[in-house]
Amino acid sequence: MTATLWGLYAGYLLWLLAGCVDFHCHRRTDLAQTSGLRESVLHLLQTGLMGVMLVAWMLFQPSLALAMLMGVLVLAHAMAGYADTRVAWPRRAITPLEQHVHSVLDTAPWIVLGVVLYRDGGLAMQQGWDWAWRSQLPPASAWAAVLAPALLLCVLPLLQELRAAWRARGEPGAHP
Repeated sequence: MTATLWGLYAGYLLWLLAGCVDFHCHRRTDLAQTSGLRESVLHLLQTGLMGVMLVAWMLFQPSLALAMLMGVLVLAHAMAGYADTRVAWPRRAITPLEQHVHSVLDTAPWIVLGVVLYRDGGLAMQQGWDWAWRSQLPPASAWAAVLAPALLLCVLPLLQELRAAWRARGEPGAHP
């Protein structure tokens, strides 16, 4: 792997670590009892949008269609992030740490989109608007290196948060 790819992978891992820290902040401010299931479902939406973007980038040849899809997913992520904050505040304290973590989580998808467009932009122009599978899909080791940390650092904490919010939804003082 080239130095550029290692740098991108390190940035990806830092992005996931920021997501893990964000879920820790949610637990510390009792999301399940405050902003509840509505906020947690928005976290599921945001995680899903970025997961679809990542998997699409790994599966499809660079094209204008893929770039457009990725741009729409990043924009939808930003809109869901805004809705997430509106649901959380003022029901739940958003600590300074969580605010700083959110700045990473909010900007990382735009940076990823910019890097992909810079890196694959010429190929995208050649491919045009056609969808095509990558001629050589990433090996299983690359899929594991991308998906395993995401599952451990973000998906599992998200599922724990959803479970806690689901269980708390009927309790007095819990927000639906």
